[in-house]
Order: sequence, then C-alpha cells, then structure tokens
Amino acid sequence: MTGVPWRRLFRYLRPHLRPFSIAIAGLLLGSGLALLVPLFVAGLVSAVVAGGDAVGLDRLIAGLVILFLAQSLGGFVQSYLLGVVGERMVAQLRGELFDRLVTLSLDFHGRNRVGELVSRLSSDVTLIRTMLTQTTTSLLSSLIGLVGAVVILFLLSPTLLAVVLVLAPALIAVAIVFGRPLQRVSTQVQDAIAASTATAEEALSGIRVVKSYVREAWEAQRYGGDLSGVVAAGSRLAMWRAAFGGLMGFLGFGAIAALLWWTGHEVIAGRLAIGTLTGFLLYGVTIGGSLATIASLYGQFREGTGAVTRVFEILDTEPTVVDAPGAAPLGPVAGRIELDGVSFAYDGERRVLREVDLDVAAGEVLALVGPSGSGKTTLVGLVPRLWDVTDGAIRIDGTNVRDVTTASLRQQIGLVQQEAVLFGGTVRDNIRYGRLDATDAEIEAAARSANAHEFVSALPGGYDTAVGDRGQRLSGGQRQRVAIARAILKDPPILILDEATSSLDNESERLVQDALDRLKVGRTTIIIAHRLSTIRSAHRIAVLDDGWLVELGTHDELLAREGLYARLYRLQFTEQPVEAGSVGV
Repeated sequence: MTGVPWRRLFRYLRPHLRPFSIAIAGLLLGSGLALLVPLFVAGLVSAVVAGGDAVGLDRLIAGLVILFLAQSLGGFVQSYLLGVVGERMVAQLRGELFDRLVTLSLDFHGRNRVGELVSRLSSDVTLIRTMLTQTTTSLLSSLIGLVGAVVILFLLSPTLLAVVLVLAPALIAVAIVFGRPLQRVSTQVQDAIAASTATAEEALSGIRVVKSYVREAWEAQRYGGDLSGVVAAGSRLAMWRAAFGGLMGFLGFGAIAALLWWTGHEVIAGRLAIGTLTGFLLYGVTIGGSLATIASLYGQFREGTGAVTRVFEILDTEPTVVDAPGAAPLGPVAGRIELDGVSFAYDGERRVLREVDLDVAAGEVLALVGPSGSGKTTLVGLVPRLWDVTDGAIRIDGTNVRDVTTASLRQQIGLVQQEAVLFGGTVRDNIRYGRLDATDAEIEAAARSANAHEFVSALPGGYDTAVGDRGQRLSGGQRQRVAIARAILKDPPILILDEATSSLDNESERLVQDALDRLKVGRTTIIIAHRLSTIRSAHRIAVLDDGWLVELGTHDELLAREGLYARLYRLQFTEQPVEAGSVGV
C-alpha cells in the first residue's frame, strides 16, 4: 500500500469519527462473534455424533441463533454507518476538488479536457471512497478473523497452526508481485474512461455542430474507438485480477487441503475427535480465507492508489494567477487602463504579445482589430488577470493589477463574450449571476435595458423558464441579450466585449447592438470589433499584428496612414454593406 498518503486521507475521515467508530464497533462485534461459530459447530457435532445429547444440542442451537442475531445487528450498524460516512466523505472530497478546479487558472484548463476532469470528480473519487470505507473495513475484519483464529488454534494445537500457516509466505509474495501491475493497469482503465467521457462531453456539448455537419456516425465511431480502449484496458485488468484471484484461491485451498490431510490422519489414528476436527477445520478455513482476502485487498488498495494519485495531483496544483502577499482590495474605479510594455507568452513559448504600450482613458471606447492570431483575445484577458503578463505591467487608475486582489479586480470588469455562455437553470438565474443579491425588479430592469424583457415575458414560464444545457432552448440572439442583461446587472465601470458577428439575423443583431450601445455608455470599453459601425464609432482603434501594437488612432486617421488597418478595411469592407463583415476575427 505504498504511495497512499494515509495521514492526508484520514483528514477526510476525521470529521466523521463518531459514526465511523460506531461502525467499527459493529464490525468488531460481528467479527469477534464469528470466531465463536467454529466452537459452537464443534460442540454441535460432538453432541450429535459422539454423545447424542439432545438437550445440549438444543442449547447450542439456541446459542448459535442468538450469536447470528447479534452478528446481524453488528453488520447492520456497520453497513449503514459506513454508507453514511462514505457519502459524506465523497461530498467533502468532491467539493474540495471542484473548488480547486474552478480556482485553477486558465492555463490548467487549456491543458486538460473537461471530460477527463469530470471523470476525476466522479469515478476516481468513488474509488477512493470504496478504498477508505469498504476495503479498509474488510481488511480490518479479515485481520480480526486471522489473528483470532491464529490465537485459538495456537491454544488448541500449535502443530495444526503450523500446517495452516505454511503457505502464508507464498500468499504474501503473490500479493506483492501482483500489486504493482494491478495498480498500473487500473490507472490505465481510469485514464481510458476519462478519455471516453471527454469525447462524449465534447460531442454532446457541440451537438448542433455535429448535426449540421452530419457527423453523428463519425462521433459514434470516435466514441466507439475510445470505448475499445476502455475494453482493452478493462480486459487487461480482468486478466490480472483473474490470475491473482485464481492463484490466491489455489493457495488458500491448498492450505485447507493440507489441514484436511493432517487432521484426517489424526482422526484415523484416534488422536482427534470428529467434533474437534470440525472446529479445527473451520478455524483453518478462517485463517486461509483471511490470508487470501487480505492479499486480495492489498491488490485493491494498489488499484485505489492510482485514483488517489490523480485526485491529489489536481488538489496539489497551484493556480498560476494568485494574489500577492498583502494584496489590497481594489476600490471603486473610474476605469483608466494602462498597458506598460506588456508582453505575454503561453507556457514560456512563442510570445503572443510584444511590448504593448496603451493608455485607455476612463469612459473611452477602444476597438481592437487585427488579423487572426494577432493577440486581441489575449490582451483583453490580461486586464482581469485571467493570465498574468510575462513582462511589463497593467494598471487600473494607476494601480498595478498585481497589487490588488483578483476578486476585487474582476468585480470592476464586465465580460460579454462573442458566444454567450449560459448555465443550466432559469432565465432569472442566469441574469442574477451578475449580482447574486439582485431583486426581481432589478433583474427585470436589466432585461429591459438589454432588450430581453419582451422575449422573456413571452416564454412559457417567463423569467422562470429553464434555458436548457448551455442555454440551448434559446436562440443565439436571445442568449446574447440574457448575457448582456447579466453584465448590466453587474454594472461594472470597465467592459470587455467580444462583439457578436453577423451570424445573427438582422433583427436579433439590431436588438443586440442596441443593448450593447446602451451598456457601453459611461464605461471604459474595450471591444474586439467585428462590425464596421462599431469600429467607426469607437473613440480610437488599436491595430495588433503578430503581438505588436502597430497602429493606434481614429478610423479616419488610420485610413489616412495607409497601413495595416487601411489594407484590412479595403479587403473586408469596401465591397460589403456598411453593417456587415469582419475586421480580423
């Protein structure tokens, strides 16, 4: 059981020590009483075969019934309380794991598939629960049976005990030899399950794309390939388990056969009574079975170790964006944003932003344009510290964003993405996400400002209508307006907007644009711009190219310079209607 951090795992058990202790007491009661069963059976055999003692037989049967009743009571207490403790531990561990996942920075989530992380929350934590409760108590029960039977057999016949224990070293050796491959293959199974879960999650979350490209069969084939990996890994695990169990069973039965051989000769020689033989045999079976069970549980512990390792790897991962020691809350701000020599590289590789200097005045609307991959999305992500700059500094009203708490910084910033993200729940829940203490009246007012109230009121349940997974029951324009209402409710002084493209129909686009224009009033706004009207109405336009800020000015100024902006403008707008098109998605 090397590699399992027992002290750390015990921390999840500590809050539940009282019910766990009662469960262990029930286990001790049941296991202790089980050691008396061979004595009762030996007495029964002697009473029936040797003496014909009917009264003694009745007493022994009555005693055996009482013993089984007490065992059942202990088993009930143990099973119920362990179930309760296990569920509480799972909830605590899953809660900590989920809290860590949502706390970790975006670079971590960029390296890991959602389905694999969900698998850690589900199957891996369940394996840990099983190891800490069922497997541990089974091990304790087997140890009690082993030690108790060894002591009783030693008192009755040391020679017989030696016969039973002769195969113990072989059992232990088999457990050690099989433990490592069982852990390795079990880890492969869990990894394969995680990969298949990730594939299923991706396909189902993008079901509209799947159907629009008629890729149902292809996705089924892709998922089937992952399932083949699960089957292959599971088959290897089944083979190792079968070989391990078969060998352990053979050795256990070998010990019993040796016991039968020795006691049989003793009975034939008249040195052992049949009742005593029965008791010896049952205790021998208890010892052999306990040894085999302990060895088997060792294998299960090795399998569980892989789950523990994977879960604790996440729990031990630290966010790359953290508050500095002594970071102070950022108070209300006017909204001035300064970028001073800002550079950024993902994972220390090729730089996405290079020495960007930019000063956005409070209340200014700044449009970001540039070719794909020029660094626009990265730049706006650095302002709320979704990532940290590699070099340089970002200041809000003169305060370095690294000197304030991230929570207080992000409270000052509203984000509206190009693809609106809604959560399962109602329309009201999704708008209230912007400010959890908002009243229904404030929610409705925000919806009105976002041009959402009319369509929401027409829904079957109004504001209490469920939006479906990721808002799939709403149209794209409706989702956008709910997201805008959420930002309006938050009422931040700084707004970051990735403008919706012309994928919306004309009416939806008009309503969304009208809501956004209302949202921008009085706020410092940075827009990744896709519409000519937005670009032309912005106070200034910042043009990015390969991470460099290459141009900065108004629409007319940049056209007059005949630089990159002018080329992009002519390529994308001169032959298109005024309200359509895209400058550097």
